[in-house]
This record gives sequence, structure tokens and C-alpha cells, in this order.
Amino acid sequence: MDEHEARRRFADARVARLATVDAAGHPHLVPVVFAADGDRIVTAVDRKPKSTQRLKRLRNIAAHPAVSLLADAYDEDWDRLWWVRADGGAHTVPAGTDDAAARAEHTGAITLLRRKYPQYATRPPDGPVILVTVARWTGWQATG
Repeated sequence: MDEHEARRRFADARVARLATVDAAGHPHLVPVVFAADGDRIVTAVDRKPKSTQRLKRLRNIAAHPAVSLLADAYDEDWDRLWWVRADGGAHTVPAGTDDAAARAEHTGAITLLRRKYPQYATRPPDGPVILVTVARWTGWQATG
């Protein structure tokens, strides 16, 4: 799969898995909703039930900004299988920051997410956002 097709399939996917690494080098994997804009991927801490908004993925990114996101499609017809991985560097932007540039990043990320997910139209994410700059796209599909 070429890079253009990998970007397209990834952007169209509804869910991905975000892989981070903690300070001790242990991997952590969680499903996320996201929006992609070229080589930039955004996700946010939203209002779905959580015990805290101080999530492990946020602490991990602070310790090690290298991340991977994986989107895939499974089908009982294995000729339709595919996956795309986006590897890059991430940083987080808190909600309600006083820094104008960070506030613009946060607002832009929420706008992208609201365009993709109708669930966010009336209840947009209210927590920190994660911004990933993709350095490498990798993909595979069962048939070419």
C-alpha cells in the first residue's frame, strides 16, 4: 500500500489504537477516536466515563513523545483485510490554557473532531488534546 492510500484509509477509519510507552518502557495501548489532517492526527480526552482526565496516555506522552496509531479493517473475507500504522511524535495541549498558540491548537483539534463525529456536535471534548505529527506511514492490504 502506498503512502497516499495509507493516509486515505487511516483518515476514513472511525477508530484507531494509540500506543504509548511509559517512563519505565512499558507499552500502553488504548482505542481512540481521532481526526486526521494530512500528516497530523488529533484525538482528545472527551466526556465518556473515565475515573480521571489525568490519563496514562497523557503521562506517557510527557515521558516519551514517540507514539504509534493503528487503524485496521477486519472482514471474514480475508481478501478485504488491511491495516495502516502512523508513527510519529505527540504532544498534549490542556483545555483552557492561557497560551494563545496552544489555545488555537486545541480549538483546531476540537473543530476537526467535531467535523468527523456527530456525537461531538452538542458535546465536544472538554479535556486535553493529543496532537501527533506523523513521520512515517506504513500500510498493508490483503489484495492489491
